[in-house]
Amino acid sequence: MAPAALELSGVRVRFDGLVALDDVSLEVPQNHVVGVIGPNGAGKTTLFNVVCGFVRPDEGELRRNGQPLRRKHRAHDLAGLGIGRTLQGLGLFPGLTVAENVMVGAGTKAKTGLLSALLALPRADRDEARLRERALAKLAEVGAPDDIADRLPHQLPYGVQKRVALARALVCDPDLILLDEPAAGLSAEEIGELGALIKALGHSVVLVEHHMDLVMKICDEVIVLDFGKVIARGTPEEIRDDPAVIDAYLGEEVATEATSGPGE
Repeated sequence: MAPAALELSGVRVRFDGLVALDDVSLEVPQNHVVGVIGPNGAGKTTLFNVVCGFVRPDEGELRRNGQPLRRKHRAHDLAGLGIGRTLQGLGLFPGLTVAENVMVGAGTKAKTGLLSALLALPRADRDEARLRERALAKLAEVGAPDDIADRLPHQLPYGVQKRVALARALVCDPDLILLDEPAAGLSAEEIGELGALIKALGHSVVLVEHHMDLVMKICDEVIVLDFGKVIARGTPEEIRDDPAVIDAYLGEEVATEATSGPGE
């Protein structure tokens, strides 16, 4: 059996005496979508930041494809680790075109350095053309309109900007994607399209999300956090009917949203 794409074991994080994560363990099998849900303040963002390298855990271990992930990894290391991520907000650079925003996510795929680019050396020009081609291919893969490459992000509808952010996460060809609230601000129709897209990618995915209809429809497993602790884990159906989850967070929302499609 292949090792898990990502595994967290016994992770604890404290901030000035406040326990943000308390003995949290999570496993993301290859090509599975694992959702992380919970009320505000449950520890979802902290968990995401631990994986991204923004926060160092006080205790616990992270493993990537069966190998320990060094504790000092940082966000700029993710592309080299085969990890792509989106942010809770868009995180797009307003002064760069759509194509340039996606190219930024290429990370280690860029062969030339900054000096070569500044001097406009021929090799840098060839590398830029290659990265632009890769960026355009990823924009097409996420269903972005084919005429937006040279436009600025603010000129586009919000839903299209979300697709640009996803293309940037994919341009480094990751096999693990971290999605932080990807459905925020989208319409019901757009959320349905996003869910179909995520499933079609066939990647290992960690999904932190508040939209329960999306979580229930695309996740293979759901982890529920409350006050920094895992209070439940299981299939979407098991989570929907778990009394502890209903009491702590979701109430009738799970049953209602899980049985209604987008736009209903």
